[in-house]
Amino acid sequence: MNVARISELDRKATQSGRANAGLWILEFERSEPQLPDPLTGWNGSGDTNAQVRITFRTCDEAIAYAKKRGIDYHLVPATPAKLQIQAYSDNFR
Repeated sequence: MNVARISELDRKATQSGRANAGLWILEFERSEPQLPDPLTGWNGSGDTNAQVRITFRTCDEAIAYAKKRGIDYHLVPATPAKLQIQAYSDNFR
């Protein structure tokens, strides 16, 4: 059974713009463990759903997509952004 995680796209620490802010992502969780390949030693599995990331504009769109296709899901709340406004001179206190 496929289980998906629906979460809000986090903004990277190096980004100051608002592009892609508020987008929601549906990602499938692994159904098989990763095992090392005997020839190369790289980890891998036969589960290709773990590579799928689908982006939605709203949380409701992501939930509707999962329900329509019979995918079990759980919501992961976004971490609240902590904005600390400071002046450049505050770095030298």
